[in-house]
Amino acid sequence: MKKNIILILAGVLIGAGAFYIFSPDNSSGTAQTSQSEQLYTCGMHPSVIQNEPGNCPICGMKLTPLKDNKKPTSGERKILYWQAPMDPTEIYDKPGKSKMGMDLVPVYEDEAGGGAGGIHIDGRVEQNMNLQLAEVTRRNIERSIRAYGRVTVAEDYEYTVTTKIKGWIEKLYFNTTGQYVKKGQPLLEIYSPELVATQEEFLLAWKNLQNMKKTSGVAYDNANSLYTSAKRRLELWDIPESEIQRLQKTGEVKRTTLLRSPVNGYMIHKAVVEGDEVGTNLPHLFLIADLSKVWVEATVYESELPFLKLGQKAHLKLDFLQNRNFDGTVDFIYPYLDPKTRSANVRIKFDNVNLVLKPDMHATVNITSEVANNVPAIPASAVIRTGVRNIVFVETSPGYFNGRDVKLGAESDDGFVEIVGGLLQGEKVVTSGQFLLDSESQTREAIAKLRSAKQSEQQADSAKMKMKMPDQEKHTSNLELHTHDTSIKLDSTKLYTCVMHPDFVTSDPDTRCPFCEMKLSSLDSLDTGQTFYTCPMHPQYLTTESFDRCPICEMKLVKKE
Repeated sequence: MKKNIILILAGVLIGAGAFYIFSPDNSSGTAQTSQSEQLYTCGMHPSVIQNEPGNCPICGMKLTPLKDNKKPTSGERKILYWQAPMDPTEIYDKPGKSKMGMDLVPVYEDEAGGGAGGIHIDGRVEQNMNLQLAEVTRRNIERSIRAYGRVTVAEDYEYTVTTKIKGWIEKLYFNTTGQYVKKGQPLLEIYSPELVATQEEFLLAWKNLQNMKKTSGVAYDNANSLYTSAKRRLELWDIPESEIQRLQKTGEVKRTTLLRSPVNGYMIHKAVVEGDEVGTNLPHLFLIADLSKVWVEATVYESELPFLKLGQKAHLKLDFLQNRNFDGTVDFIYPYLDPKTRSANVRIKFDNVNLVLKPDMHATVNITSEVANNVPAIPASAVIRTGVRNIVFVETSPGYFNGRDVKLGAESDDGFVEIVGGLLQGEKVVTSGQFLLDSESQTREAIAKLRSAKQSEQQADSAKMKMKMPDQEKHTSNLELHTHDTSIKLDSTKLYTCVMHPDFVTSDPDTRCPFCEMKLSSLDSLDTGQTFYTCPMHPQYLTTESFDRCPICEMKLVKKE
């Protein structure tokens, strides 16, 4: 009686175990087992992850257990922010519409990067890692464009001295290049026969007009017309009004005419000497430049052109005057590029006090550009740049951090970068130690992938064996299960095994090897000296490995007597 009760209890227990394993409600049993499974890693090689303790295959160090640092979740899920469905970096602190007009979706704490609650770092480890935080604040983004330039003469302060009279130079008052001249100072005297004849004609017209003042009518009009024509001819030759008045008063015709300087400046080019003929082939006689204002033509890269605007401040330094700065403004941006260097020229205007800046000097120019005003910004050191993504780690709560993709704008000279999308004002980001957090994040991602792959493999193997295993009832005629001693007796005289996996033995000739799917071969008899193990729920399978589990239900194998 007692023996029968034991048999009944054993049968009930085995049936309950089979029902739990194959019940539809327990489809996630394998996943839960794998999720709670302890994994091990190497302190020197975090990429090494195993599900059993041992030594690192790379350096031989003892593997240490991995901690699953997840924030405890309460019943109510916490919303971190709201984001656009089409652009994860477009986030808001309140629900509403995205830029495309779509409804914003909430991002919960357990959905953000880093898993539920993010990466957890306790206080002592955080101090050892020297984690430093900075808040997302609004500020002006300024950057300096450094360029090399050359000092040139300001073209709007450059003058050409020429003459419209044909003749010969009889006297030069300035014979050397580089001399300083003042406005109105004599430059040269020109003898011109045409000018002498025109002066005489002007005197005759003037005297004739004086004689005709007492008359009226056509005669007076003709005399006045001749006088006006002669005077106009002198004016067109750039004879000054003072010289014409002198000619009228004195009646003295001068043999030469005098050319004077139109401006103050330096004679940077002289094209004539005494005795040269002028007014035919010479485009100019002198070039005079006022060097109180100079230009600096600087070369900037194509990528820096969007940050340049007219009127921006610029600072110039000379190699031999490092302690002195010259302030100027951007006067012109040339509308074309150099096709070889892919660069453009920028013209900057400077006041040349004491004539320190001389044409053809080389100088370094810093152009201050205010790229953005009152925009959210963080220290540039907080950004992990992968080449494809820009990642920062945000502190969601004390000790918990989440990785987040961000869009970056311009970067300032003082080490701040504009945030176009991905962060909210007031959030705190990690500025020091973020690479350690990134390593931890990648390790956790590798663990998740390993667990997922293992779970998928187990589910696939289980499904495959269910499809290929013969019906259990087909073998009950040849197999007898004794639950009291967990031993199996085979009254079949023929067994089958796999040539690639000889530890797998079955009595069903239609079954294929569950490991390589090869067709089984006949095994005449069992080796009586060898120990076999089988599954209590599927006794048709035998194996010589005691640590194996049943490929169908994963139950632990028992010894076959």
